[in-house]
Amino acid sequence: MNNPVSSGNRQKRRAVIVLVATVLGVAGTARLGVWQLDRAAQKEALQRSMDSRSELPALPASALAATAGQALEQHDRAVVVQGRWVSSATVFLDNRQMNGRPGFFVVTPLKLEDSSGTVLIQRGWAPRDAMDRTHVPDIPTESGEVTVKGHVAPPPLRLYDFGGAASGAIRQNLDLADYGRAFSLDLKPLSIIQDADGAPQDGLSRQWGRPDVGIQKHYGYAFQWFALCALMSGLYVWFQIVSPRLRSRHAG
Repeated sequence: MNNPVSSGNRQKRRAVIVLVATVLGVAGTARLGVWQLDRAAQKEALQRSMDSRSELPALPASALAATAGQALEQHDRAVVVQGRWVSSATVFLDNRQMNGRPGFFVVTPLKLEDSSGTVLIQRGWAPRDAMDRTHVPDIPTESGEVTVKGHVAPPPLRLYDFGGAASGAIRQNLDLADYGRAFSLDLKPLSIIQDADGAPQDGLSRQWGRPDVGIQKHYGYAFQWFALCALMSGLYVWFQIVSPRLRSRHAG
């Protein structure tokens, strides 16, 4: 026959374990929800900073950053530069999308007219040849001095590359330092995304769109964590408080 005292102790221990587990789970999920809200606030501040920089007057070529730290403060600034294309160093970055279509980002260095170095220009997007993956489109490139209007950006975003470092016209990624050494170019630690306004009719698409810093993603995660927190709280209240009282009332 079961000992009532022993049975009561086991129930108390079980109740304590359930309570501790619930408290830890509720505290943990609530903290994660708050953390996601904090991340969303940080992203909103970043978005405001990007928006404010984009409204500042255009930078001249002479003001472009010389170090990576300085470049961070110039991202999204409008810029107008003059120089000559280094067409022999044009690279087609593969597996890049624009408006949901796969193709290439075409990048070409521009040697600045004041001899203050060279800057990488993300000129636009071109579709790939569905029949021949090794074929690249013929992009007309002016040989004389040109003016490029755009906005300052980090170097092209890196994609996962199974093949590692690559060379040639078609590449998955572009490492700015290695690329500059390969073509003997004194590259700025940034790139310029060429705007459609004032760009030549060269067949490239420049519907870049606004960068998404992922604010809504963090709000979505926060909702999930808080919902899980509420679910654990509700389950504890129902199974540990409400349900036992209902059973006791019916038994009595």
